[in-house]
Amino acid sequence: MPRTALSVLAGVALVFGLSSCKVTMAQPGAPASPGPASPAPRSAPAVPSAVPRPAAPAAAGLSVLTEPQAGIGPIYRLITSARRSVDMTMYELRDPTAEADLAADAARGVDVRVILDRNLEQSRNTGAYDYLAARHVHVVWAPAGTTYHQKTLTIDDATSVVMTLNMVAEDYPDTRDFAVVDTGHADVAAIVATFNADFSGHGVTPPDGADLVWSPTNAEASVLAVINGARHSLAVENEEMGDSTVTSALAAAARRGVNVTITMTADSEWDEAFSDLARDGVHIRLYPDSSRALYIHAKAIVADAGLPSEQAMVGSQNFSVASLGYNRELGIRTTSPAVIAAVSSALTHDYAGATPYSP
Repeated sequence: MPRTALSVLAGVALVFGLSSCKVTMAQPGAPASPGPASPAPRSAPAVPSAVPRPAAPAAAGLSVLTEPQAGIGPIYRLITSARRSVDMTMYELRDPTAEADLAADAARGVDVRVILDRNLEQSRNTGAYDYLAARHVHVVWAPAGTTYHQKTLTIDDATSVVMTLNMVAEDYPDTRDFAVVDTGHADVAAIVATFNADFSGHGVTPPDGADLVWSPTNAEASVLAVINGARHSLAVENEEMGDSTVTSALAAAARRGVNVTITMTADSEWDEAFSDLARDGVHIRLYPDSSRALYIHAKAIVADAGLPSEQAMVGSQNFSVASLGYNRELGIRTTSPAVIAAVSSALTHDYAGATPYSP
């Protein structure tokens, strides 16, 4: 988790698929290490989709963990509860407890498969890769040339966790993040189908499921649909504010009378965007980039909380050209009252505790 910013030109970001979760520069593409023998992909229905649909109706199969208050324990317990299979796609994995749990699952016969990013995070992920490979976990590097910023866990092909957080133990105590627990059959099947293709190194157009938001297929359109659909309020947290299409939509929402609030960690890279947004009536508050302050790593939008038109989007997508248009990312767009209430409560709390932005 960065506590000091790395300023990168937009052109460089496109070339390297930069993501702000870390300041690590892109590693040169290296041949994939073979790892342990990989099992045949498990079957899952996969029906590619085109444009994003309206936000899915409220689903009984969604719940949310708000970090750091919830703690990482529920994630650990899901891993250790696996009876047949664990699939994990992770941008960064540096959590000894999670790694030991995955290894213990494999030791008792659970089919454990892990995809780790190598485009930007190979050096940071090598320790986990080597540890897991030595303990009979089926671990592979993500396909070369694409940043796998996705953070997803699936247990027994029945429960998926779509996260804004990386599995990095040192980040847990003071970082705002969310993890959406999803037991909806259509979503889980779509996530498994995409994982199977990614794990095997095959191309895939990820299925939408009931309410999934994938980069690069439908992410930007989904983000814009939430913003443009807001009638009364928009609450936003993100780690980046570098996509002009998104910032233009936020500014337009404020100009049409929507109460737009943004809470982020201060970073001079976004000062120009903040200045433009503030001029259009967007309310911005910031936390200092300090180890003593809450770090806003969440990627969340809530529109019209508490009203019939309410909807939310939570996932791994930052507001950057690379994140929305080039990386592998996964989020959820939903009208679930329980999810919206939990995320809205955290965003309201964070906004109240931050310092108003002053150009």
